[in-house]
Amino acid sequence: MSVKVFESSSAEETRQIAEKLAHDAYPGQVIAFRAQMGAGKTVFSQGFAKGLGVDGPVNSPTFTILRVYEGGRLNLYHFDVYRIEDPEEMQEVGLDEYLYGDGVCLIEWSELIDELLPPDCMKISIEKDKSDDFDHRLIKVET
Repeated sequence: MSVKVFESSSAEETRQIAEKLAHDAYPGQVIAFRAQMGAGKTVFSQGFAKGLGVDGPVNSPTFTILRVYEGGRLNLYHFDVYRIEDPEEMQEVGLDEYLYGDGVCLIEWSELIDELLPPDCMKISIEKDKSDDFDHRLIKVET
């Protein structure tokens, strides 16, 4: 397992880090994304989508569970499973179709469905550094 840690001191830096990570994305990639409320998940997702070449607004799928973004180098399947009470609910959404599809799955609050994720998925966490200024983040990428 490889671990890389990036530091960000602004929303724009977080977008840029995500955009660069997206350049290495490949079909069928699953990214288990973890971060507390307000840590920058949507900002990161926007940068990742931009790095894939997705045009248009990218919003959190909190109330819809899934948003599909097409038109980039790869499709982006952006999940937010925060409201899932039972991992089996993800079968209703067709999770397997997306996990083993031709796009990239970016799954927010992935710890809620760990048992459904492939063991080789990339893990990304964003942590606010409370000892530093308000915008400082540590972005840890495990592959």
